[in-house]
Amino acid sequence: MTFDAIGIASTGLTVHRKWLDAVSDNLANINTVKPTDGSAFQARYVVAEEGQGTTGVFVAGAAYGSEEGRLVFEPAHPLADAEGYVRYPEIDLASQMGQLIMAQRGYQANAAVVDRAKDTYEAALQIGRS
Repeated sequence: MTFDAIGIASTGLTVHRKWLDAVSDNLANINTVKPTDGSAFQARYVVAEEGQGTTGVFVAGAAYGSEEGRLVFEPAHPLADAEGYVRYPEIDLASQMGQLIMAQRGYQANAAVVDRAKDTYEAALQIGRS
């Protein structure tokens, strides 16, 4: 039972770490400018699925945002086209910050489960030694 808890929580840690990686990558590229004849940076979103039985959760893949992005009029930008437009990614800062907080909290919760399961296992070992 304790080992099941550690195993399941570790799958949650992995998923939340990958979620944090995706969000941090999205935030790092929120102001990435591309010329209008190219694709905008595509935000990455982690797709998680429930494992079978008591196997926890796993990353099933990734979903990507629009490559269209948004056109912004910046005629002074070196990548601007003849009309003065550049392409930015379609990433909402507020949404990404909310995702960041949820991923952090999930990671912390799973880490706490691992700690408590480890403490329980150590206490059981101490009882067995008595």
